[in-house]
Amino acid sequence: GDKMKEIFINNDKLKDEEIDENVTRVKSLLINDKNQILLGYSHNKYQFIGGHVEKEESLENALIREIEEESGIKLNHIDSKPFALIKYYSKNYHNSGKNRSNKIYYYAVNTNAKPKLNNTHYTTCEKDGNFELRYVNLSDVKRVLVDNNKISKYKDIAYEMLRILDIYFE
Repeated sequence: GDKMKEIFINNDKLKDEEIDENVTRVKSLLINDKNQILLGYSHNKYQFIGGHVEKEESLENALIREIEEESGIKLNHIDSKPFALIKYYSKNYHNSGKNRSNKIYYYAVNTNAKPKLNNTHYTTCEKDGNFELRYVNLSDVKRVLVDNNKISKYKDIAYEMLRILDIYFE
């Protein structure tokens, strides 16, 4: 279906008016014709390619920019609309004293363009984590994430990725 699936996580039972700051991210399931998905791998964990939407930036433009920064793949436009949205409300986010709304929009992007590593721009955190790109077969991706999760402390990331993949495969 064309309807975007929304997941709302609000364990602290915050009300909308209690939110102090809003952060929006975009993430992509970058998939080629061989049914491989391109994932980032950093700090011993997998992640979808994507990142923060800057002020005044559209979701599509942010996704195009983040895909280029992380993979070196330059797309002129994104053909699809987001197929999923996860919204988290977090009380006292990372002890900042602020309640934060995190929205993450997920896109499925089909491209056979190959990563161009000399086009990438990694953040200090990504560099510190030895950021690399890995193709994983779509048929294996959930198992790979579960196996990786057993050795990783980032339970929430894999859980979120697995939920998104379930929605994608539906």
